[in-house]
Amino acid sequence: MIANYHTHTYRCNHASGEDREYIESAIKGGFRVLGFSDHCPWVYPYRYTSASRMEPKQLEGYFRSLTDLRQEYADDIIIYIGFEAEYHPELLEAQDRLLADYPVDYMILGQHSVGPEPYYPYTGSPSDDEAELVKYVDSVIEGMETGRYIYLAHPDLFNFIGSGEIYNREFTRLCNYLKSKELPVEINLLGVSQYRNYTSERFLSIAREVGNSVIIGCDAHDPAVLSSTEQIAVCEKLAEKFGLPVIETLDGLE
Repeated sequence: MIANYHTHTYRCNHASGEDREYIESAIKGGFRVLGFSDHCPWVYPYRYTSASRMEPKQLEGYFRSLTDLRQEYADDIIIYIGFEAEYHPELLEAQDRLLADYPVDYMILGQHSVGPEPYYPYTGSPSDDEAELVKYVDSVIEGMETGRYIYLAHPDLFNFIGSGEIYNREFTRLCNYLKSKELPVEINLLGVSQYRNYTSERFLSIAREVGNSVIIGCDAHDPAVLSSTEQIAVCEKLAEKFGLPVIETLDGLE
C-alpha cells in the first residue's frame, strides 16, 4: 500500500495525534502519498455545533499546518489536503462559500447520515428500515453524480439488519453504479480492525459478483495506524480473498 487518502486529525474531536505524527508514521509505513480528509465543517442554518467534525474556525489552522508540513516533507512524501463530507444538498452552497478561499485538493463522500445533524440518525446504527436503506443508496448515488467526490468511503456503512434480499438488492445497485463510473469500493481499515459492520465480507461478495475494483482506506484516527503493516495486510488479504483488484493511487490529483 503506497497511498492513503482517508486520514483524520484531532480537529474532528474523535481522533488523536498531531498532524506531523501522521506524516511521519506514513513515511515509516512506506507510503508515498498521504491525503488528509478530516470531517468537513458545515454551516448550519440553526444553532448547532457538531461533536464529530471540525468547526469552521479551525479551517485556517488546518490548511496552514498541512501546507507548511507538505513543504517540509516534500522530499519524502506527497501530501494532499482535503475533506471527508456527507452529501447534504441543502447545505452545499453554504459549504462552498466557506471553502472558497482554501486550496482544497479533493473530497471523499462519507454518508454518515442521509440528512444534516442532529435531525437524522447515524447510518452505522442497526436498522431494518428498507426505505432508509433505499434513501441511503439514492443519496450516495446522487452525491457521486455531482462530481464533488473522488470516491465513496465505507460504502456499506449503512448497517442494514433486515431482509437479506433487500440488502443484496440495494448494495448490488450501489456496486453496479460505482462500477459504471469506474469508481472503486473502499475496504475500510478502521471498520475491519475494529470489527464494525463495515467493510463486511457480505458486501465484498457482492462487489466480487459485480466486478468492482477496491481501494484501501486507512480511515486513520491515530497516527500509528499508518505504519501498522499487520492491519493493512488484513485488508489486502480481504481484497485477495474476493479477487478484487486493488487501486493503488487515484487519478486527477496532480
